[in-house]
Amino acid sequence: MSLLQKFMAKARTEPSLLLVCASTQHMLKADHALREAGIATELLPTPRGIGSACTTVIRFAASHRTEVEKILAAEAIEWEGIYPYSTQPRRIDWSPVYAYPLAADYRELLQRLEREEPLSQEELARLLAVQDEAEEQALLTAGDLVRQECVGDMVDIRGAIEFSNYCRKNCYYCGLRRDNTVLPRYRMSEEEILATVDEIYRLGLRTVILQSGEDPYYTTEKILRLIRTIKERYGLRITLSLGERRAEEYRLLREAGANNYLLKLESGSPYLFAAAHPDDDYGERRRHLQLIKQAGLLSGSGNIVGLPGQTVMDLAADILHFKDDGIHMIGIGPFLPAANTPWADQPPGDLHLCLRVVALTRIVCQNVFLPATTAMATLHPRGQELALRAGANTIMLIMTPPQYRGNYQIYSNKNPVNLNYALEQIARAGRRPPRYLRQG
Repeated sequence: MSLLQKFMAKARTEPSLLLVCASTQHMLKADHALREAGIATELLPTPRGIGSACTTVIRFAASHRTEVEKILAAEAIEWEGIYPYSTQPRRIDWSPVYAYPLAADYRELLQRLEREEPLSQEELARLLAVQDEAEEQALLTAGDLVRQECVGDMVDIRGAIEFSNYCRKNCYYCGLRRDNTVLPRYRMSEEEILATVDEIYRLGLRTVILQSGEDPYYTTEKILRLIRTIKERYGLRITLSLGERRAEEYRLLREAGANNYLLKLESGSPYLFAAAHPDDDYGERRRHLQLIKQAGLLSGSGNIVGLPGQTVMDLAADILHFKDDGIHMIGIGPFLPAANTPWADQPPGDLHLCLRVVALTRIVCQNVFLPATTAMATLHPRGQELALRAGANTIMLIMTPPQYRGNYQIYSNKNPVNLNYALEQIARAGRRPPRYLRQG
């Protein structure tokens, strides 16, 4: 049994505490020091009511408090507080949720969510399987209220560079799959990537997302050099989405300056995962999500709504996995068929079900980054606006240079979300753009 497994087993019977540090740097230093001292820790999204939105806390057994405080002092780690691992009183009235005519069982489940009682997979599935429009609107309203309470009205905007569409994997849903010989392939040079980062910086954005297929051409050394250059020139936060890497690589990426790592699970069902990923292993993917956290990177994951054979029970399992794994950024998007793939003729995912998954994920996972995904914008012209109204709080701009953008075909007919489009969606949703944005 691993140290974390022992801790989680013990945590079921012993109270836990949450350590809030003064910065991400101090949090990572504290987590390393506590682990070195033999104290089991777990990195979690900061719960509602303590600390800042969309940050990370360290969970540890309450019996170690004295020892933890000594270690913090000895290592000169700055921290803001240690709090009981418990729920906080609601600050926002949920009465708009109950204004809809709801079935008794649905109302009861929502009331339990309001009290932050844990629900079973079956109960979450019932919330997703609405019986009428009133139930759906009540769930979306609840998701938006929790969003407002946890992260406020500002929508975070990030810039994504899709720097390579080569991929060694053969996923059935993805247009980048290696057997798609029709797709023109490209790799951006380091100079091209940095020129695009410069555009992102000039917009005032604070986070760049470096995304590609699983392309061995970009060795660890190349990625590390790129990260260091971006940090030195621009000081931006860096999110990576490069597929599965070795455990040592995650650590090196973090030490070079990477902040977040996005590795989508796509489905919490081992059966569905295997059906979609013929050359991947479900258990290995879950293990990599833990390796990412252990390396000190904030973890991002997500799912696809509408995979062939998927049920609401599967989607409920996804949400529980996001919660249990302490995922910080959760990308939820509809299945969209890609040309020249085995699933090219499958129907797209359902917009309404996708919005319900967004809302319920916000309610259950609370203080996390929840994007209004590009896939939502591709599925429906108002997709991102509606996702923002259901609990989302982030939009990703596609900053890939025009000569490459059309060939990053994870799915077909992708909406190339730019700044003007994103601002329009934010305004229509009644939300605020970030103050750091430079316009004009």
